[in-house]
Amino acid sequence: MADGGPVEHGYPHLETVRAAVTALYRRLSRDTIETFSASVAPADVAFRDTDDLYLGAQRVAREIVRHFRLPDARLIVGFREMTHAANVELAAGPEYFVELNDRFRSHRADIGAALAHEVAHVYLHRLDLAFPTTAENEILTDTATAYLGAGWLLLDAYREDAVSSQKLGYLTPEEFGYVLAKRALLFGEDPSPWFTSPQAYTAYVKGRDRARRDGRQPPLAAAGWAGRRRYAHDRRHAGAGPPGTPYAFAADPAGRLRVSFPCPTCHQRIRVPVQGRVRARCGLCRTVLECDT
Repeated sequence: MADGGPVEHGYPHLETVRAAVTALYRRLSRDTIETFSASVAPADVAFRDTDDLYLGAQRVAREIVRHFRLPDARLIVGFREMTHAANVELAAGPEYFVELNDRFRSHRADIGAALAHEVAHVYLHRLDLAFPTTAENEILTDTATAYLGAGWLLLDAYREDAVSSQKLGYLTPEEFGYVLAKRALLFGEDPSPWFTSPQAYTAYVKGRDRARRDGRQPPLAAAGWAGRRRYAHDRRHAGAGPPGTPYAFAADPAGRLRVSFPCPTCHQRIRVPVQGRVRARCGLCRTVLECDT
């Protein structure tokens, strides 16, 4: 939790974020992910000034538990002084004890954001889905929270001006925007009307631009002129492209040239023949891609 300190920007965790999206598709399937087509509604997690602190926190926790399809999970929410925004005790359940930072006593609008991350921890724990290191696992949790419809709360908790700052979660604001935009491209959902923070909206727009670029990389047919020209040059040399290019060429056992590249939806690598116009279907997320190889 950045509370008054510097906020990291940019895309330093982008490869881990993409690996997290791939892991979600592999563990859940496209069909299960589509059951999360509706995000957490702002009205369902709103915290009014007249709400009792503990009863309100329990109500918001129940809504997020419901969103993650965890009907038999019960969160017991408490508050204490701590460095991090929140912590959850990942026991066998069905009761999970969540501790929130004492600052949320006076920043109640952000309680939903903190709880969204912790409930996602519970959800991933029950799926037995985890990454090797603690840092990678936290990025996986933030990515899952955003991609499955509750992470807009975490981005909306981001505020920054010349004298103060606040950010929850482990992704940068732009990375949250990137994952939310990936979700928006999948479901046709625009989260921008829900942002109360102007800085959150700006970060979402930047992340959306980055997400859209994934769908305009060669050999996808939507690639721009410069990308197509670079791709044609690399194809003549039939090897890995220069650093930063997502595609690579290799011959199959019969000696025919093939190109591999990441699916713009789930980021699993796809291999197709180099033979001009090709329609490819990702075997993991079932996205149909128009390619010009």
